[in-house]
Amino acid sequence: MENQHLINEKKYLIEQLTGIHSSKINYYLEVKKRNEEIIKQNNRLEIIHQIIKDINIDMSLGDIIERVYQRLPLVIHCDFLGLALMQHSDLSMTAMIPDCDCTGRPVPFKSLLWHTVRERQSKVYSFSKEERTAQDCPPINQLNLVSLALDPLIVKSNVIGVLMIGSQRENAYTEDEVKFTRQLADQLTICIENARLYEQVLHGKMEWEETFRSLTDPILLIDQNYNIIRCNNQLEGLPGQINGEPEKSKCYRYVWGRDEKCEFCLMDEVYQNQAPAYRRIQLESGKTFDVHYYPVFKPNREIYSVIHHTKDITEQIKMEAQLTQSDKLAAIGEMAAGVAHELNSPMTAIIGNSQMIMRDGGIDESNAELLQDIINCGLRCKRIIQNLLTFSRQDQRPMARTNLNKVVESVLSLVQYQINRNNVAIKLNLDTNLPDVLANEQQLDQVLVNLLLNARDALENSPRDKQITITTELRKTDAGEYVTVKVTDNGEGIPAEHIMKIFNPFFTSKEANRGTGLGLSVSLGIAEAHGGTIEVNSTPGQGSCFTLFIPVNC
Repeated sequence: MENQHLINEKKYLIEQLTGIHSSKINYYLEVKKRNEEIIKQNNRLEIIHQIIKDINIDMSLGDIIERVYQRLPLVIHCDFLGLALMQHSDLSMTAMIPDCDCTGRPVPFKSLLWHTVRERQSKVYSFSKEERTAQDCPPINQLNLVSLALDPLIVKSNVIGVLMIGSQRENAYTEDEVKFTRQLADQLTICIENARLYEQVLHGKMEWEETFRSLTDPILLIDQNYNIIRCNNQLEGLPGQINGEPEKSKCYRYVWGRDEKCEFCLMDEVYQNQAPAYRRIQLESGKTFDVHYYPVFKPNREIYSVIHHTKDITEQIKMEAQLTQSDKLAAIGEMAAGVAHELNSPMTAIIGNSQMIMRDGGIDESNAELLQDIINCGLRCKRIIQNLLTFSRQDQRPMARTNLNKVVESVLSLVQYQINRNNVAIKLNLDTNLPDVLANEQQLDQVLVNLLLNARDALENSPRDKQITITTELRKTDAGEYVTVKVTDNGEGIPAEHIMKIFNPFFTSKEANRGTGLGLSVSLGIAEAHGGTIEVNSTPGQGSCFTLFIPVNC
């Protein structure tokens, strides 16, 4: 009997637990309700998942709000969705749907949104008509919102904004909805913060790229296999540039025009020393480059690429050469001024006294000839001193109509003695009908002095009769009419390997104490400043010919 009683009691409990004695209708309603809750919860999770999936970091906040608003009504009452974000110390309405004409406006400090920021907690509000009217919030009043859910957007303990969800239905948001809005706010916070970080990274990337592109010198990023990874597209000045895309080329081919790695590659030095490397390279074309290589390190201090920076300093070198030559001429000028001051007085006395003796008479014919010779030599000395002063002047005189025959004669008065003492004969072939040219006479003096002294040096070891020929003539070319001065010698000539380098600044084949390598470089610069040039023809063992071209109509 006792066992039967226990069985009956268990049966009763099972029936109670399974609801057999409860109303079948209530039971099915309860099951249906639970199923609906499960479906709603699944939909919420799906929506949050879909929001995370759909929202891209490069989307605007307006696009993010619109994407959320399209799916939100499926799981929660939503007649309004908005974002208010912190801008420095202000809270501003940033994005909303529907738009209530308050985007970008600061939120009043007494608003419920600021209260949410201060409390740092999610809040649900229900408004009566009077309470709704009293709220200083355009969406509440314009859309007649009765229920409002506010959730703070928190990143690393900092509130960056507030999510607003509003409904025109009373008591629309229960505790269960608040949990969902909190989850939604957390996901939107992540999306917004990622978007902000992406914008910062993108902005920084754009700044560096613009800086990279704005540099006028060629800059390349090269990997360990000498492949060009990136460049700033300022590649026109590269010495060996070839057609094609640089990113698909080897550095030695695209930069230097070589088929194989450079013999003294600076990249090897960079990898070996783990430090930047530098070299100045002068090409046969006359171009001079400063080449810098900078290593780019991984976090473990391993080099994974090298920055290649090439700067064309050809004009800078020429300017330095001109300044050096100017300093030399300035020193000569100071010395010449002192010499002229010391010599002019005695020369004036010599010439003056000789002229007075000639005027007073009382001398025979032989003495008269000697006195006239004294006067002529004194006058010649004064002209030489004056020409030396004129040659060494550094003031920038304006160009004037100049006859090159007179320039030749003026220069010969300075250097003819130096040339003749080396047993060098000077032959003149001057065109008497030579037209004047617009030129700076003192600068042309410098050019001719350099050409004549170089010709003298070239004849130093010549076994033949030494001779320099100076020829002036008018020459017509396709580019126009030019007056030319040709200085020809029968000396040792210029080796073929040097002919392309002789106009490079500081290039010289002379001994260290006999030349700086600036004369021809400065001379070419002066000729080009006048619109002309200097041409050279040379045969080793037979001599050289330098021709100065100055345009007639310039």
